[in-house]
Amino acid sequence: MAKRWWLLLGLAAVLSFVGWRSLGISAAYIIHGPSIAAGIGAKLLCSAEYVSGMSREQAFEDVRQYSPILDELSVTYDPERHAVTASFWGISEKTARYIEGLGCAITFSDTDARNQITTVATTKSDAPWPLGSRVDTINPALQVQVADIVREDNARGLNTRALLVVHQGRVVAEAYDQGAGPGTPLLGWSMAKSLTAIMLGNLEFQGIADLSLPPGFSGWDRDARRTITTSHLLTMTDGLDFLETYEPGDNATIMLFDTPSASGYAMQVPASSKPGERYNYSSGTANLLARHYQDLLGSPQAAYDAFIHSIYEPLGMQNAVLEVDPSGTFVGSSYFYASARDWARMGQLMLNGGELMGRRIVSEDWVLRATTPNASINDKAYGYQWWLNSGNDELRFPLLPADAYFANGNRQQTVMVIPSEGAVIVRLGWTSGAYPIDINVRSILDLLAQRS
Repeated sequence: MAKRWWLLLGLAAVLSFVGWRSLGISAAYIIHGPSIAAGIGAKLLCSAEYVSGMSREQAFEDVRQYSPILDELSVTYDPERHAVTASFWGISEKTARYIEGLGCAITFSDTDARNQITTVATTKSDAPWPLGSRVDTINPALQVQVADIVREDNARGLNTRALLVVHQGRVVAEAYDQGAGPGTPLLGWSMAKSLTAIMLGNLEFQGIADLSLPPGFSGWDRDARRTITTSHLLTMTDGLDFLETYEPGDNATIMLFDTPSASGYAMQVPASSKPGERYNYSSGTANLLARHYQDLLGSPQAAYDAFIHSIYEPLGMQNAVLEVDPSGTFVGSSYFYASARDWARMGQLMLNGGELMGRRIVSEDWVLRATTPNASINDKAYGYQWWLNSGNDELRFPLLPADAYFANGNRQQTVMVIPSEGAVIVRLGWTSGAYPIDINVRSILDLLAQRS
Protein backbone atom coordinates (compact mmCIF):
# COMPACT_ATOMS: atom_id res chain seq x y z
CA MET A 1 0.00 0.00 0.00
CA ALA A 2 2.87 2.41 0.79
CA LYS A 3 4.27 1.89 -2.71
CA ARG A 4 0.90 2.76 -4.17
CA TRP A 5 0.77 5.99 -2.17
CA TRP A 6 4.21 6.99 -3.42
CA LEU A 7 3.09 6.28 -6.98
CA LEU A 8 -0.02 8.36 -6.36
CA LEU A 9 2.05 11.27 -5.09
CA GLY A 10 4.33 11.12 -8.11
CA LEU A 11 1.47 11.01 -10.58
CA ALA A 12 -0.26 13.87 -8.80
CA ALA A 13 2.84 16.04 -9.04
CA VAL A 14 2.99 15.51 -12.80
CA LEU A 15 -0.74 15.83 -13.39
CA SER A 16 -0.99 19.08 -11.43
CA PHE A 17 0.28 20.80 -14.58
CA VAL A 18 -2.25 19.25 -16.93
CA GLY A 19 -5.34 21.37 -16.19
CA TRP A 20 -7.99 18.67 -15.90
CA ARG A 21 -10.03 20.38 -13.16
CA SER A 22 -13.42 20.61 -14.83
CA LEU A 23 -14.94 18.16 -12.34
CA GLY A 24 -12.58 18.51 -9.39
CA ILE A 25 -9.76 16.17 -10.34
CA SER A 26 -6.64 18.09 -9.29
CA ALA A 27 -3.40 16.75 -7.80
CA ALA A 28 -4.36 17.48 -4.20
CA TYR A 29 -7.85 16.20 -4.90
CA ILE A 30 -6.42 12.80 -5.89
CA ILE A 31 -4.34 12.66 -2.70
CA HIS A 32 -7.07 13.77 -0.31
CA GLY A 33 -10.27 12.74 -2.04
CA PRO A 34 -10.46 8.96 -2.42
CA SER A 35 -14.06 9.08 -1.22
CA ILE A 36 -15.00 11.55 -3.93
CA ALA A 37 -13.08 9.53 -6.53
CA ALA A 38 -15.05 6.42 -5.60
CA GLY A 39 -18.25 8.49 -5.72
CA ILE A 40 -17.50 9.77 -9.21
CA GLY A 41 -16.91 6.23 -10.44
CA ALA A 42 -19.99 4.68 -8.84
CA LYS A 43 -22.40 7.46 -9.82
CA LEU A 44 -21.30 8.05 -13.41
CA LEU A 45 -20.84 4.38 -14.26
CA CYS A 46 -24.24 3.50 -12.79
CA SER A 47 -26.04 6.12 -14.87
CA ALA A 48 -24.07 5.19 -17.98
CA GLU A 49 -25.09 1.55 -17.51
CA TYR A 50 -28.74 1.87 -16.54
CA VAL A 51 -29.83 5.28 -17.88
CA SER A 52 -27.82 5.85 -21.06
CA GLY A 53 -27.13 2.22 -21.92
CA MET A 54 -23.54 3.01 -22.91
CA SER A 55 -21.01 0.22 -23.23
CA ARG A 56 -18.98 -0.36 -20.08
CA GLU A 57 -15.79 0.29 -22.00
CA GLN A 58 -17.04 3.67 -23.23
CA ALA A 59 -18.40 4.58 -19.81
CA PHE A 60 -15.13 3.83 -18.06
CA GLU A 61 -13.19 5.76 -20.69
CA ASP A 62 -15.47 8.73 -20.04
CA VAL A 63 -14.74 8.56 -16.31
CA ARG A 64 -11.00 8.23 -16.71
CA GLN A 65 -10.91 11.25 -19.03
CA TYR A 66 -11.26 13.36 -15.88
CA SER A 67 -7.98 11.86 -14.73
CA PRO A 68 -5.85 8.80 -15.55
CA ILE A 69 -5.73 8.27 -11.78
CA LEU A 70 -9.28 6.95 -12.05
CA ASP A 71 -7.85 3.97 -13.92
CA GLU A 72 -7.17 2.73 -10.42
CA LEU A 73 -10.86 2.31 -9.60
CA SER A 74 -12.06 -1.24 -9.09
CA VAL A 75 -15.62 -1.55 -10.36
CA THR A 76 -18.23 -4.21 -9.65
CA TYR A 77 -21.61 -4.44 -11.42
CA ASP A 78 -24.59 -6.02 -9.67
CA PRO A 79 -27.34 -6.52 -12.29
CA GLU A 80 -29.80 -7.99 -9.79
CA ARG A 81 -29.69 -4.86 -7.61
CA HIS A 82 -29.11 -2.50 -10.55
CA ALA A 83 -26.06 -1.24 -8.67
CA VAL A 84 -22.46 -0.31 -9.37
CA THR A 85 -19.73 -0.29 -6.72
CA ALA A 86 -16.45 1.57 -7.17
CA SER A 87 -13.46 1.22 -4.88
CA PHE A 88 -10.43 3.47 -4.96
CA TRP A 89 -7.53 1.18 -3.99
CA GLY A 90 -9.62 -0.09 -1.09
CA ILE A 91 -9.24 3.27 0.65
CA SER A 92 -12.84 4.22 -0.07
CA GLU A 93 -15.78 2.38 -1.60
CA LYS A 94 -19.12 3.68 -2.79
CA THR A 95 -22.18 2.08 -4.37
CA ALA A 96 -24.72 3.75 -6.64
CA ARG A 97 -28.09 2.14 -7.31
CA TYR A 98 -30.57 2.63 -10.13
CA ILE A 99 -34.33 3.08 -9.65
CA GLU A 100 -36.57 3.19 -12.70
CA GLY A 101 -37.77 6.73 -13.28
CA LEU A 102 -35.33 8.24 -10.77
CA GLY A 103 -31.98 7.22 -12.23
CA CYS A 104 -28.89 6.50 -10.14
CA ALA A 105 -27.68 7.85 -6.81
CA ILE A 106 -24.96 6.96 -4.35
CA THR A 107 -26.38 4.99 -1.43
CA PHE A 108 -26.08 6.23 2.16
CA SER A 109 -27.21 3.92 4.95
CA ASP A 110 -28.94 6.66 6.93
CA THR A 111 -30.87 8.27 4.04
CA ASP A 112 -33.55 6.45 2.05
CA ALA A 113 -36.20 9.05 1.10
CA ARG A 114 -35.48 8.34 -2.57
CA ASN A 115 -36.66 4.78 -2.08
CA GLN A 116 -40.07 6.00 -0.89
CA ILE A 117 -40.98 7.83 -4.12
CA THR A 118 -43.60 6.07 -6.22
CA THR A 119 -42.79 6.53 -9.89
CA VAL A 120 -45.03 6.25 -12.93
CA ALA A 121 -44.31 4.66 -16.28
CA THR A 122 -44.02 7.40 -18.88
CA THR A 123 -45.38 6.68 -22.33
CA LYS A 124 -43.70 7.07 -25.70
CA SER A 125 -45.42 8.28 -28.84
CA ASP A 126 -44.74 7.79 -32.54
CA ALA A 127 -46.38 11.13 -33.35
CA PRO A 128 -44.26 13.73 -35.18
CA TRP A 129 -41.71 15.65 -33.11
CA PRO A 130 -42.13 17.49 -30.77
CA LEU A 131 -45.28 15.63 -29.68
CA GLY A 132 -43.62 12.26 -30.23
CA SER A 133 -40.52 10.50 -31.49
CA ARG A 134 -41.16 10.49 -35.24
CA VAL A 135 -38.92 12.72 -37.35
CA ASP A 136 -39.67 12.93 -41.08
CA THR A 137 -38.67 16.54 -41.74
CA ILE A 138 -34.95 16.08 -42.46
CA ASN A 139 -33.33 18.50 -44.91
CA PRO A 140 -30.95 16.34 -47.02
CA ALA A 141 -28.34 19.04 -47.64
CA LEU A 142 -28.24 20.10 -44.01
CA GLN A 143 -28.17 16.48 -42.89
CA VAL A 144 -24.99 15.92 -44.90
CA GLN A 145 -23.36 18.94 -43.28
CA VAL A 146 -24.35 17.95 -39.75
CA ALA A 147 -23.11 14.40 -40.28
CA ASP A 148 -19.84 15.83 -41.61
CA ILE A 149 -19.43 18.01 -38.52
CA VAL A 150 -19.86 14.99 -36.22
CA ARG A 151 -17.42 12.94 -38.29
CA GLU A 152 -14.83 15.74 -38.30
CA ASP A 153 -15.32 16.36 -34.58
CA ASN A 154 -14.58 12.79 -33.73
CA ALA A 155 -11.63 12.57 -36.07
CA ARG A 156 -10.20 15.37 -33.90
CA GLY A 157 -11.01 13.53 -30.67
CA LEU A 158 -13.86 15.83 -29.62
CA ASN A 159 -16.25 12.95 -28.82
CA THR A 160 -19.45 14.40 -30.24
CA ARG A 161 -22.34 11.98 -29.70
CA ALA A 162 -25.31 13.97 -30.92
CA LEU A 163 -25.80 17.06 -33.05
CA LEU A 164 -29.37 18.09 -33.83
CA VAL A 165 -30.85 21.11 -35.61
CA VAL A 166 -34.38 22.46 -35.25
CA HIS A 167 -35.53 25.17 -37.66
CA GLN A 168 -38.94 26.79 -37.67
CA GLY A 169 -40.19 24.16 -35.25
CA ARG A 170 -39.01 21.11 -37.21
CA VAL A 171 -36.05 18.77 -36.75
CA VAL A 172 -34.18 19.29 -40.02
CA ALA A 173 -30.94 17.40 -39.27
CA GLU A 174 -29.53 15.06 -36.65
CA ALA A 175 -26.43 12.90 -36.46
CA TYR A 176 -25.15 10.49 -33.82
CA ASP A 177 -21.97 8.60 -32.99
CA GLN A 178 -20.10 6.69 -30.28
CA GLY A 179 -22.98 4.40 -29.40
CA ALA A 180 -25.62 7.13 -29.11
CA GLY A 181 -28.80 7.31 -31.15
CA PRO A 182 -32.05 9.30 -31.34
CA GLY A 183 -33.38 7.62 -28.19
CA THR A 184 -30.23 7.66 -26.05
CA PRO A 185 -30.51 9.71 -22.83
CA LEU A 186 -27.24 11.65 -22.57
CA LEU A 187 -25.96 13.57 -19.57
CA GLY A 188 -26.33 17.32 -19.94
CA TRP A 189 -24.45 18.18 -16.73
CA SER A 190 -25.17 21.85 -15.96
CA MET A 191 -27.79 22.14 -18.68
CA ALA A 192 -30.01 20.69 -15.95
CA LYS A 193 -29.84 24.14 -14.36
CA SER A 194 -31.81 25.61 -17.26
CA LEU A 195 -34.49 22.94 -16.82
CA THR A 196 -34.63 23.65 -13.08
CA ALA A 197 -35.28 27.31 -13.85
CA ILE A 198 -38.15 26.30 -16.14
CA MET A 199 -39.60 24.20 -13.33
CA LEU A 200 -39.68 27.25 -11.04
CA GLY A 201 -41.12 29.30 -13.90
CA ASN A 202 -43.90 26.76 -14.21
CA LEU A 203 -44.77 27.12 -10.53
CA GLU A 204 -44.88 30.88 -10.99
CA PHE A 205 -47.22 30.42 -13.96
CA GLN A 206 -49.48 28.26 -11.78
CA GLY A 207 -49.49 30.89 -9.03
CA ILE A 208 -47.59 28.66 -6.61
CA ALA A 209 -44.27 30.55 -6.58
CA ASP A 210 -43.39 34.23 -6.21
CA LEU A 211 -39.84 34.57 -7.52
CA SER A 212 -39.42 38.00 -5.95
CA LEU A 213 -39.65 36.54 -2.43
CA PRO A 214 -37.00 34.75 -0.34
CA PRO A 215 -37.18 30.94 -0.58
CA GLY A 216 -37.81 30.63 3.15
CA PHE A 217 -35.11 28.09 3.96
CA SER A 218 -34.74 27.14 7.60
CA GLY A 219 -32.24 29.34 9.43
CA TRP A 220 -31.79 31.88 6.64
CA ASP A 221 -34.06 34.38 8.39
CA ARG A 222 -31.50 34.66 11.20
CA ASP A 223 -28.53 35.90 9.16
CA ALA A 224 -27.47 37.84 6.05
CA ARG A 225 -29.15 35.30 3.78
CA ARG A 226 -32.61 36.52 4.78
CA THR A 227 -32.68 39.06 1.90
CA ILE A 228 -31.79 36.51 -0.83
CA THR A 229 -34.74 36.09 -3.18
CA THR A 230 -35.53 33.28 -5.59
CA SER A 231 -34.70 35.67 -8.44
CA HIS A 232 -31.25 36.18 -6.93
CA LEU A 233 -30.80 32.41 -6.94
CA LEU A 234 -32.01 32.14 -10.53
CA THR A 235 -29.44 34.68 -11.73
CA MET A 236 -26.68 33.35 -9.46
CA THR A 237 -26.37 36.75 -7.79
CA ASP A 238 -27.33 35.38 -4.38
CA GLY A 239 -24.05 36.30 -2.69
CA LEU A 240 -23.49 32.82 -1.25
CA ASP A 241 -19.89 31.78 -0.66
CA PHE A 242 -20.15 28.63 -2.77
CA LEU A 243 -16.76 27.54 -4.12
CA GLU A 244 -16.79 25.96 -7.57
CA THR A 245 -13.11 26.11 -8.43
CA TYR A 246 -12.81 22.31 -8.24
CA GLU A 247 -9.90 22.37 -5.84
CA PRO A 248 -9.54 19.69 -3.13
CA GLY A 249 -12.58 19.62 -0.90
CA ASP A 250 -14.42 22.35 -2.78
CA ASN A 251 -18.16 22.66 -2.35
CA ALA A 252 -19.20 21.24 -5.73
CA THR A 253 -17.42 17.88 -5.52
CA ILE A 254 -18.44 17.23 -1.91
CA MET A 255 -22.03 18.18 -2.73
CA LEU A 256 -22.33 15.89 -5.76
CA PHE A 257 -20.28 12.88 -4.68
CA ASP A 258 -19.93 12.78 -0.91
CA THR A 259 -23.20 13.84 0.72
CA PRO A 260 -26.73 12.40 0.71
CA SER A 261 -28.46 15.75 0.16
CA ALA A 262 -27.06 18.16 -2.41
CA SER A 263 -29.50 20.90 -1.44
CA GLY A 264 -29.00 20.25 2.27
CA TYR A 265 -25.28 20.76 1.81
CA ALA A 266 -25.79 23.96 -0.20
CA MET A 267 -28.20 25.31 2.40
CA GLN A 268 -25.36 25.50 4.92
CA VAL A 269 -23.19 27.76 2.74
CA PRO A 270 -22.89 31.26 4.27
CA ALA A 271 -23.27 34.58 2.51
CA SER A 272 -20.18 36.48 1.40
CA SER A 273 -21.59 39.47 -0.49
CA LYS A 274 -24.75 41.50 -0.83
CA PRO A 275 -27.50 39.77 -2.86
CA GLY A 276 -27.78 41.13 -6.38
CA GLU A 277 -24.31 42.65 -6.38
CA ARG A 278 -22.08 39.96 -7.85
CA TYR A 279 -22.57 36.98 -10.16
CA ASN A 280 -21.00 33.76 -8.87
CA TYR A 281 -21.50 30.54 -10.82
CA SER A 282 -22.71 27.94 -8.33
CA SER A 283 -24.09 24.44 -8.71
CA GLY A 284 -25.15 24.74 -5.09
CA THR A 285 -27.49 27.55 -6.05
CA ALA A 286 -29.19 25.37 -8.65
CA ASN A 287 -29.75 22.65 -6.07
CA LEU A 288 -31.26 25.22 -3.73
CA LEU A 289 -33.71 26.04 -6.53
CA ALA A 290 -34.56 22.34 -6.81
CA ARG A 291 -35.12 22.21 -3.06
CA HIS A 292 -37.34 25.30 -3.24
CA TYR A 293 -39.37 23.59 -5.97
CA GLN A 294 -39.87 20.63 -3.64
CA ASP A 295 -40.66 22.78 -0.61
CA LEU A 296 -43.31 24.74 -2.52
CA LEU A 297 -44.99 21.48 -3.50
CA GLY A 298 -44.66 19.85 -0.10
CA SER A 299 -42.65 16.65 -0.48
CA PRO A 300 -40.33 14.64 -2.75
CA GLN A 301 -43.34 12.69 -4.01
CA ALA A 302 -45.28 15.85 -4.83
CA ALA A 303 -42.25 17.34 -6.58
CA TYR A 304 -41.79 14.20 -8.67
CA ASP A 305 -45.49 14.10 -9.59
CA ALA A 306 -45.50 17.79 -10.54
CA PHE A 307 -42.41 17.39 -12.69
CA ILE A 308 -43.95 14.49 -14.62
CA HIS A 309 -47.38 16.05 -15.08
CA SER A 310 -46.40 19.70 -15.56
CA ILE A 311 -43.01 19.46 -17.30
CA TYR A 312 -42.12 16.02 -18.66
CA GLU A 313 -45.44 15.09 -20.26
CA PRO A 314 -46.43 18.56 -21.59
CA LEU A 315 -43.01 18.86 -23.25
CA GLY A 316 -43.47 15.49 -24.93
CA MET A 317 -40.33 14.02 -23.37
CA GLN A 318 -39.66 10.51 -24.64
CA ASN A 319 -36.28 9.38 -23.30
CA ALA A 320 -35.27 11.37 -20.24
CA VAL A 321 -34.84 11.20 -16.48
CA LEU A 322 -34.12 13.90 -13.90
CA GLU A 323 -32.25 12.09 -11.18
CA VAL A 324 -32.84 12.58 -7.47
CA ASP A 325 -30.31 12.30 -4.66
CA PRO A 326 -30.75 9.96 -1.66
CA SER A 327 -32.80 12.61 0.14
CA GLY A 328 -35.37 12.39 -2.67
CA THR A 329 -34.64 15.85 -4.07
CA PHE A 330 -33.90 16.49 -7.74
CA VAL A 331 -30.23 17.19 -8.45
CA GLY A 332 -31.15 20.33 -10.32
CA SER A 333 -27.55 21.34 -10.93
CA SER A 334 -26.32 18.40 -12.93
CA TYR A 335 -28.25 15.19 -13.48
CA PHE A 336 -30.78 15.46 -16.27
CA TYR A 337 -30.25 12.71 -18.84
CA ALA A 338 -32.16 13.23 -22.09
CA SER A 339 -31.97 12.43 -25.77
CA ALA A 340 -30.97 15.18 -28.19
CA ARG A 341 -34.61 15.38 -29.31
CA ASP A 342 -35.73 15.85 -25.70
CA TRP A 343 -33.11 18.52 -25.05
CA ALA A 344 -34.33 20.24 -28.22
CA ARG A 345 -37.87 20.29 -26.79
CA MET A 346 -36.58 22.40 -23.92
CA GLY A 347 -34.96 24.82 -26.35
CA GLN A 348 -38.06 24.99 -28.52
CA LEU A 349 -40.17 25.81 -25.47
CA MET A 350 -37.99 28.84 -24.87
CA LEU A 351 -37.97 29.84 -28.51
CA ASN A 352 -41.77 29.68 -28.54
CA GLY A 353 -42.01 32.06 -25.60
CA GLY A 354 -42.98 29.44 -23.05
CA GLU A 355 -45.42 27.14 -24.85
CA LEU A 356 -45.08 23.93 -26.82
CA MET A 357 -47.70 21.99 -28.73
CA GLY A 358 -50.42 24.34 -27.51
CA ARG A 359 -49.48 23.85 -23.85
CA ARG A 360 -48.14 26.85 -21.93
CA ILE A 361 -45.48 25.82 -19.43
CA VAL A 362 -44.14 29.24 -18.41
CA SER A 363 -45.36 32.75 -19.15
CA GLU A 364 -44.00 34.76 -22.04
CA ASP A 365 -42.94 37.38 -19.52
CA TRP A 366 -40.96 34.74 -17.61
CA VAL A 367 -39.05 33.82 -20.80
CA LEU A 368 -38.26 37.51 -21.33
CA ARG A 369 -36.96 37.84 -17.77
CA ALA A 370 -35.06 34.56 -18.04
CA THR A 371 -33.16 35.82 -21.09
CA THR A 372 -32.51 39.38 -19.85
CA PRO A 373 -29.04 40.29 -18.51
CA ASN A 374 -28.74 40.36 -14.74
CA ALA A 375 -27.82 43.49 -12.77
CA SER A 376 -24.52 42.32 -11.28
CA ILE A 377 -21.36 44.39 -11.46
CA ASN A 378 -19.11 41.63 -12.81
CA ASP A 379 -20.98 39.46 -15.38
CA LYS A 380 -24.36 40.48 -16.70
CA ALA A 381 -24.59 37.95 -19.54
CA TYR A 382 -26.50 35.38 -17.53
CA GLY A 383 -30.26 35.14 -17.04
CA TYR A 384 -32.36 32.62 -15.15
CA GLN A 385 -29.87 29.73 -15.34
CA TRP A 386 -29.44 30.47 -19.08
CA TRP A 387 -26.22 31.86 -20.53
CA LEU A 388 -26.66 34.93 -22.74
CA ASN A 389 -24.60 35.89 -25.76
CA SER A 390 -25.09 39.58 -24.95
CA GLY A 391 -25.16 41.62 -21.78
CA ASN A 392 -21.47 42.34 -21.27
CA ASP A 393 -19.27 44.73 -23.28
CA GLU A 394 -18.54 42.00 -25.83
CA LEU A 395 -20.56 39.05 -27.13
CA ARG A 396 -19.65 35.66 -25.72
CA PHE A 397 -19.76 34.33 -29.28
CA PRO A 398 -19.04 37.14 -31.77
CA LEU A 399 -19.86 34.84 -34.70
CA LEU A 400 -23.44 34.36 -33.46
CA PRO A 401 -26.43 36.71 -33.28
CA ALA A 402 -26.62 38.92 -30.22
CA ASP A 403 -30.00 37.45 -29.22
CA ALA A 404 -28.63 33.91 -28.88
CA TYR A 405 -28.80 32.28 -25.46
CA PHE A 406 -27.97 28.78 -24.35
CA ALA A 407 -27.92 26.04 -21.77
CA ASN A 408 -24.37 24.85 -21.16
CA GLY A 409 -22.85 21.87 -19.41
CA ASN A 410 -19.55 20.22 -18.55
CA ARG A 411 -17.83 18.43 -21.44
CA GLN A 412 -19.28 21.07 -23.79
CA GLN A 413 -22.98 20.21 -23.78
CA THR A 414 -25.05 22.92 -25.45
CA VAL A 415 -28.66 23.76 -26.25
CA MET A 416 -28.32 26.93 -28.34
CA VAL A 417 -31.47 29.00 -28.91
CA ILE A 418 -31.34 31.69 -31.61
CA PRO A 419 -34.66 33.56 -31.85
CA SER A 420 -33.66 35.73 -34.82
CA GLU A 421 -32.93 32.59 -36.84
CA GLY A 422 -35.85 30.50 -35.53
CA ALA A 423 -33.32 27.83 -34.62
CA VAL A 424 -32.42 25.48 -31.79
CA ILE A 425 -29.15 23.55 -32.03
CA VAL A 426 -28.25 20.74 -29.61
CA ARG A 427 -24.73 19.38 -29.18
CA LEU A 428 -24.01 16.53 -26.78
CA GLY A 429 -20.70 14.79 -26.21
CA TRP A 430 -17.76 14.28 -23.91
CA THR A 431 -15.15 16.84 -24.89
CA SER A 432 -12.11 17.52 -22.75
CA GLY A 433 -11.20 21.15 -23.36
CA ALA A 434 -12.65 23.60 -25.85
CA TYR A 435 -15.25 22.86 -28.50
CA PRO A 436 -15.88 25.11 -31.57
CA ILE A 437 -19.58 25.57 -30.90
CA ASP A 438 -19.61 29.07 -32.37
CA ILE A 439 -17.92 28.00 -35.61
CA ASN A 440 -20.16 24.96 -36.05
CA VAL A 441 -23.35 26.82 -35.22
CA ARG A 442 -22.39 29.63 -37.59
CA SER A 443 -21.87 27.16 -40.44
CA ILE A 444 -25.26 25.59 -39.76
CA LEU A 445 -26.98 28.97 -39.67
CA ASP A 446 -25.37 29.94 -42.98
CA LEU A 447 -26.76 26.86 -44.69
CA LEU A 448 -30.18 27.40 -43.12
CA ALA A 449 -30.16 30.89 -44.61
CA GLN A 450 -29.34 29.48 -48.04
CA ARG A 451 -32.19 26.98 -47.80
CA SER A 452 -34.82 29.41 -46.50
